[in-house]
Amino acid sequence: MRKIMFTGGGSAGHVTVNIALIPRFLEEGWSVDYIGSEHGIERELVSSIANVAYHPIATGKLRRYMDWQNVKDPFKVMKGVLQAYRLIRRGKPSVIFSKGGFVSVPVVLAAWLNKVPVIIHESDLTPGLANVISIPFAAGVCTTFPETAEHLKRDKCHYVGAIIREEISRGDAERGRAFCGFSERKPVVLIMGGSLGARSINESVRQALPALARQFQIVHLCGKGGIDASISHPGYMQFEYIHEGLQDVLAMSDLVISRAGSNSIFEFLSLSKPMLLIPLSKEQSRGDQLLNARSFEKSGFCEVLYEEQLTGEALVSALKQLYDSRHYYIDNMRKREARDALPAVYELISKAAKKSK
Repeated sequence: MRKIMFTGGGSAGHVTVNIALIPRFLEEGWSVDYIGSEHGIERELVSSIANVAYHPIATGKLRRYMDWQNVKDPFKVMKGVLQAYRLIRRGKPSVIFSKGGFVSVPVVLAAWLNKVPVIIHESDLTPGLANVISIPFAAGVCTTFPETAEHLKRDKCHYVGAIIREEISRGDAERGRAFCGFSERKPVVLIMGGSLGARSINESVRQALPALARQFQIVHLCGKGGIDASISHPGYMQFEYIHEGLQDVLAMSDLVISRAGSNSIFEFLSLSKPMLLIPLSKEQSRGDQLLNARSFEKSGFCEVLYEEQLTGEALVSALKQLYDSRHYYIDNMRKREARDALPAVYELISKAAKKSK
């Protein structure tokens, strides 16, 4: 039996691609394991998938800034490399697929030490720090944006496009309305700050709630610990995160407010959902979401509201503008040339597994 190990975590964005791929490998008869962190969101998301063994390892966060934790975390990474090395040596996978995030670095290094090929996936226009460290040890890199090739060695780079979870396209708007207790009389806005939430977005939404609720019904995904139990407003539903039923909520949504993480915005694009993107600023990140948002804006897929401009009033104004122009964005998204990335990635991984024999 062919065997694959997946890795990636820290946020839902570093897990959703793996979740999209895993069913294909199970259907083709592969044995599937997952190496992730002890307490990350990937453990929660992957543990619900039948026939996938989850193996936790120690992890250390990778930072581009000065922090006293930078002294301690390299030792956690070293411990993680040792744990992953033993798991890979014992499990004998044919190939490893890495989605990135800080948990992936020990796994990629351990795979290299075990002479097991690694295929990496990079969602953003420029590689994240974990992938920058890991790419020299990988056999190939799958990219979502064609421009990413400018930042990588050509012989390793494979432009495949976005990998979309199949279940996202199977949503039912009526089930979504029943889940939220919404009617068909008002348009619905889905607000997402990412799996870890976004305090500034949450605060602006709550400031603007009376004005927003006059025109829209609102589903607000606040992130872990982000729910404000003191707020009770007709047509306003709060959730930390929706695991089951997100496809139904997306199906009923007319507009989406979101950060500009690549996996999420390509899923919205696949569903032709008009987007108001609020990318993380350079002060909050390495600037990848700014590049993602500008690329989508240039293609006519979204409106952009920058973090520095974010207020309750600005949010209301930008959302109304998006709603008034929604047909323009829907038309642009429907005219795009879609790529089916999943078969291409499966083929690359399969070829790497054959070469390892």
